[in-house]
Amino acid sequence: MEIIYEYDGVTASERLETYIKDKLDKLYAKFDDVIRADVFIKQENTSSDETGMICNIRLSVPGPRIFAEASNQNFEESVNESISELERQLRKRKDKMKTY
Repeated sequence: MEIIYEYDGVTASERLETYIKDKLDKLYAKFDDVIRADVFIKQENTSSDETGMICNIRLSVPGPRIFAEASNQNFEESVNESISELERQLRKRKDKMKTY
């Protein structure tokens, strides 16, 4: 699986990329039909202290792409939330494929 990182208003972080890669590798171990992951990390000014660190992940899989976005107080929480949403979507897609 190929992982592409894009940063908007945030300095690239090797530690964060390693963290995201570990999470995506676990996801790939469960769902091996994932071809590529596009990870978008950005920071926005918000009125709330609990949001603003945004992680968008788009997965290329056979069929339509899968997308998840999360905004929390730090990037690790945003990544975890995005990965959980992607896992839910992939599980749902896999269950649909089994019925045919």
